[in-house]
Amino acid sequence: MNHDMNHMQMNHEAGTSYLWLIVGAVLLLLSIAAYILASRTQGKVLSHMKKDERATIKKKSRSIRLAAHSLLGVSIIVLVLFFMQGAFTKYNVADLNANATIDVTDDPYYGAEHTEEPIDYEMTIPTSGPHNPHDIKFGFYTDFPGYPYLVHNLEHGDIIIYYRENASDDLKEHLKYLTKFREAGAGILAVPNKDIPEGSEVVVTAWTKTMKLDQFDDAKVGTFINQYINQGPEKIPASIRQGGGTM
Repeated sequence: MNHDMNHMQMNHEAGTSYLWLIVGAVLLLLSIAAYILASRTQGKVLSHMKKDERATIKKKSRSIRLAAHSLLGVSIIVLVLFFMQGAFTKYNVADLNANATIDVTDDPYYGAEHTEEPIDYEMTIPTSGPHNPHDIKFGFYTDFPGYPYLVHNLEHGDIIIYYRENASDDLKEHLKYLTKFREAGAGILAVPNKDIPEGSEVVVTAWTKTMKLDQFDDAKVGTFINQYINQGPEKIPASIRQGGGTM
């Protein structure tokens, strides 16, 4: 199953990533130890020592300090690469599985006005309607943030994947992976939801679009994302809407 392959690849990448973090941390600790050793070696120079003895100790101290500089430099490079790796990784929705036949409901349009008043939605899981003036950031959520915010995200072309609170750890990890994908100024959110109908494992939504899946299917979700991301009525450029939660 493609989901399993992607999950294995994600675990492999995560394992390799954290290996570099460990290597960087070890090198940093070694550099600190080397600086301490160089300082202690330098401290062994005594005034009553002969000139050549002092020179030998000072030379040894300089060598250790030079090694410490080198270890520190390499550790900084490794740690910087680890923390910046996300900036170099491209999550293009075109790379997702997108060759499946999907059953999508065209939902009624219930408006798009902004309000901070309580809202009674016409749909159990709304895909349009009045909503809060503020949206929320893309990403994986462990708490339900509320439909007024989520509907605003849909208006901007985001995709929301609703999952059950008792979903498996494997599914949750894969949803975290999917929320890293972007298309122009739109992104993906994964949100726990008690309103998922009986018999469905996930519900995937876009603006006025709903797809219910009895069982999570990577290809179907990827196809839905490819077809409907950034297709909301209010598109915000990526340069302005960086990560969502901006309007």
